[in-house]
Amino acid sequence: MNKSEFLLALAEGLASLPWEDTEERLNFYSEMIDDRIEEGLSEEEAVAAVGSPKDIVNQLLADAPLTTIVKSKISQKKSWRAWEIILLVLGSPVWLPLLLAAAAIILSVYVTIWAIVISFWAIFVSFAACGLALILTGIASIFFSNIFVTIALIGCGLILAGGAIFLFFVCKLLTLGTARLAKIMVLGIKKSFSRKERG
Repeated sequence: MNKSEFLLALAEGLASLPWEDTEERLNFYSEMIDDRIEEGLSEEEAVAAVGSPKDIVNQLLADAPLTTIVKSKISQKKSWRAWEIILLVLGSPVWLPLLLAAAAIILSVYVTIWAIVISFWAIFVSFAACGLALILTGIASIFFSNIFVTIALIGCGLILAGGAIFLFFVCKLLTLGTARLAKIMVLGIKKSFSRKERG
């Protein structure tokens, strides 16, 4: 891939961003390629050293705020014809509630997923707190109870403490996975705005 093909692919991938931002990114990567050519690389080697346009576009879209992408997409929209406006207004009793329902469903799924994660962390905290309390009670009972009660309390406390350690790693993985899933969802929404309209 040569420099012009690379920049064209990058420009197409960043079509959802405001033109000023896209132009700034294109100038940056153009200079980067030129610098590598000056260092002695061929044009194709310099382009390959920069990375693939798809990976760069994915990273830039992930870093760009969703509001910027939406505003840019709306401002790029062609002017509305009168019949399109009439259909939009007449159809609003149908599409507006459906749009609100879809947004509410997406939000409720998102909140539910994070509520599950928070519930697991709450279970971890309760296991750790109960385990610590039982161990301390067992130690205190050495002076007031028989040895069997002390062993039972400390044993139950150690079992709960072990469960808390296991739950900590489960909660950590669950939190990282949910955060990664949320990032993928946002990137998918951004990419849906960056697709070109056909026709």
